Amino acid sequence: MARSRRSSGVSGDEASLAGRALARFTSGTDVRRQAADSCVGAIVRTAQTVAKALANQRKILLCGNGGSAADCQHLATEFVGRLTREFERPALPAIALTVDSSFLTAHANDYGFAGVFERQIEALGQPGDVLIGITTSGSSANILRAIAMAKRRDMAAVMLTGAAANTSQADIVIAVPSTDTQHIQETHLAIEHILCDLVERILYAGDPRLEGAAS
Repeated sequence: MARSRRSSGVSGDEASLAGRALARFTSGTDVRRQAADSCVGAIVRTAQTVAKALANQRKILLCGNGGSAADCQHLATEFVGRLTREFERPALPAIALTVDSSFLTAHANDYGFAGVFERQIEALGQPGDVLIGITTSGSSANILRAIAMAKRRDMAAVMLTGAAANTSQADIVIAVPSTDTQHIQETHLAIEHILCDLVERILYAGDPRLEGAAS
């Protein structure tokens, strides 16, 4: 006698699951709306700081862990490449410190993971560069140490984080008003797109303070 087979479809009550999905959409939208109220000033200051550095032939270094590491690569790609097809401009120098697997694993194996970004900044950071450290918790030791090293290298240090961050060392803090890691990450992505858009406009759309400086 053939055995019955359990359905491979979605388990549970579909209406309940749909309700949960809608609630997650709504709560994520609420966080982004709150961030729009509380973070815009810091986003604008960051864009101005980044644009000034780029106009002075400096570069952007980015570091983060996990999903934040992916954000670093995403944002660096948009600076070097472009944000949209509709706005053409020269490449902008940005480096995600998260991509060198040989160095990251060697340093972590020999000395521990807390210093991996600090060491790269010691090697690559120059006065006038900008570090963007991304950490949803705001307490990642390797990000805090990276920010401290950036300050010692006379770099500007920006922290992109959540509501519970240790923000004492950064020059600019963009703190999403949430402790939900998923919603912080979702909002970070929106902020990163806005940041790149503003930097492009400052450098290449007629801002009288920096017009032509990076062309």
